[in-house]
Amino acid sequence: MLMKIYEKLLSEFGEQKWWPTISKNRRFEIIVGAILTQNTAWKNVEKAIRNLDKKNMLSKSGIKNIPEKDLAMLIKPAGYYNQKAKKLKLVANFKGRITRENLLGIWGIGKETADSILLYAYDRPYFVIDAYTKRIMKRIGFKEDSYEELQNLFQNNLPKDVKIYKEFHALLVELGKRCCMKKPKCDKCPVKDVCRFYG
Repeated sequence: MLMKIYEKLLSEFGEQKWWPTISKNRRFEIIVGAILTQNTAWKNVEKAIRNLDKKNMLSKSGIKNIPEKDLAMLIKPAGYYNQKAKKLKLVANFKGRITRENLLGIWGIGKETADSILLYAYDRPYFVIDAYTKRIMKRIGFKEDSYEELQNLFQNNLPKDVKIYKEFHALLVELGKRCCMKKPKCDKCPVKDVCRFYG
């Protein structure tokens, strides 16, 4: 069932090729983006990332060395900028191994952010569960509800393939933006034939 949904979305929307980056320091930019995208739209994150890039701050050393107040002003478009500046400082100063457990031990890093970092920056097979995914899966009719249940659903029923995980997550985000909004546009949905909400 999941592969059928994946294939329908891929056929409809094409490859998404996530995570979009603009700098040479791709891995660190993804980490920054994963933190900045908390509770905000991606277009706001892009503005904040462009601000950081213009000031050559898209690096661990850049984030470490800039005063927190100045960092907050650069990332202001992403919202919650004082909290996010603190989170970026903590991540830039982190010295341990990059594991899910260690990331979750950093203040302000939750499951979705940790899994986004692991999947997109480090190519590790953790399926990211975000608000779009939760809404879409519930409407389709899956019973799994919690982060862990949904993540296990994907990880136990898909090939353990980082490329599929990235692409499927990005396609679900695209579906959420185009069709499966709070007020859905079911008639345009490429998976309406398998969706309980539509039926």
